[in-house]
Amino acid sequence: MGAHMKTTIDIADDLLSRAKQHGRREGKTLRAVVEDGLREVLKREERTGAKRVKPVVFRKGGLTEEFRDAPWKALRDEIYRDRG
Repeated sequence: MGAHMKTTIDIADDLLSRAKQHGRREGKTLRAVVEDGLREVLKREERTGAKRVKPVVFRKGGLTEEFRDAPWKALRDEIYRDRG
């Protein structure tokens, strides 16, 4: 494999415990179990394509004309306008 990076992540206690148990049963380190899981999720995403999120529509018509085809940056900028 390629280069490795160190990072810190927060994992729910029960999930961490189950991952360690799985690693012991399979003879793998926690790192290997986490890497396997990440690879599986990313592989699934590649097979199915990126998940599409259905927009939430309030009232009729959805977004106003101004934002209907706007890029995410424009929506985000509007959401956080005047918030510093």
